[in-house]
Amino acid sequence: MKHNQTGVYVHFPWCLAKCPYCDFVSYAKDRASIDHAGYADAILRELDARAEAIGDRVVRSIFFGGGTPSLWEPHELGRVLAAIRAHFSCAPDLEITVECNPTSLDRARAGALRDVGVDRLSIGTQSLRQEQLRYLGRLHDPAGALAAIEGAMAAGVPRLSTDIIFGLPEQAPEDARDQAIHLAELGLTHLSCYQLTIEPGTQFGELARRGRLPLADDGRTADAFLAIDEALSARGFRHYEISNYAHPGEESRHNLGYWRGEEYIGLGCAAFGCVRRGDSVERVRYRNAIDPKKYVEATRTMLRDRVGEGDGLSMFSETVTGEALLRERIMLSLRTEEGLDLEQSATELHVEPWPRERRRAAERLVTMNRLRIDGGKLSIPRPAWLFTDDTAARLF
Repeated sequence: MKHNQTGVYVHFPWCLAKCPYCDFVSYAKDRASIDHAGYADAILRELDARAEAIGDRVVRSIFFGGGTPSLWEPHELGRVLAAIRAHFSCAPDLEITVECNPTSLDRARAGALRDVGVDRLSIGTQSLRQEQLRYLGRLHDPAGALAAIEGAMAAGVPRLSTDIIFGLPEQAPEDARDQAIHLAELGLTHLSCYQLTIEPGTQFGELARRGRLPLADDGRTADAFLAIDEALSARGFRHYEISNYAHPGEESRHNLGYWRGEEYIGLGCAAFGCVRRGDSVERVRYRNAIDPKKYVEATRTMLRDRVGEGDGLSMFSETVTGEALLRERIMLSLRTEEGLDLEQSATELHVEPWPRERRRAAERLVTMNRLRIDGGKLSIPRPAWLFTDDTAARLF
């Protein structure tokens, strides 16, 4: 891992409606009510201050997430993109992704995003079944999702991905598999297939707490995971992370950066960032103000000589030690097919790779066929991916 490489995440906090399963910071608002230029101006102010405090970096990926960034006027998004390029050096193969919902994406919008420099769109299909979209609280229908994908293809956006959610009530594993096949056969080269998770603080979380939310059977959900894996693998997709499939070379470089433990700069309302503190292996993790109005106002007076506590914008910050960073790499990298070179990471972070308890836990996991150790490298065998979270936790 190159120490001066980083990703940049830009958060756009508005959606047309709040999905009941979503635990990201987002606020329902129609496009006409959003101050598109004012929000871009605020991010430019933050960027100017953050770049001075963080120093020289090579940006390898830029990701506009949300919320629904496809609601943002492309010209304003393009201003932010151009400013990031101006403030930092950029890798030759820089990846620039925008998350999109079908309700705010058509051929013209996709073309406008392409024209300002976006080369990858991630489209939130979520399902190709009307009753499932209704359960998930989505505003689009199956035809709208397919039209958005086809419009982006027609606009010539170089790289496209879409998301689906499986593990829905009464969903047969075959249905999840067939939806993934349908999307793959459109010509997409990246698919994200997420199991529905019920998060506290969401509408679904509250309904589940009261016992009023229909939920899927765990066995059928596991069968769906395996059915999707088999179908997409047979069609040339590499299952490179638990929830992500790509043709070789089409993997999400931005997300790979997270999973490999690289730095990331967060910009915008509610964005997280995690950047090195000087030449130390330690990092500072910060989070920006989560209220859009407070965020915009705070960017007018934020300080330029620090990141985190006392910078006038971060609502939270913490020092992340080498030990904590290694635990995070274990948790995230073991989600990937490539796994983690534990000994190399420990050397980079100046920590011990094999304390006694970790060694003992690893040996037990190997005997259970839940972990593979090859020299200093750890990975999880494909049949044991369903237990990844538990496996990683045992190695902390």
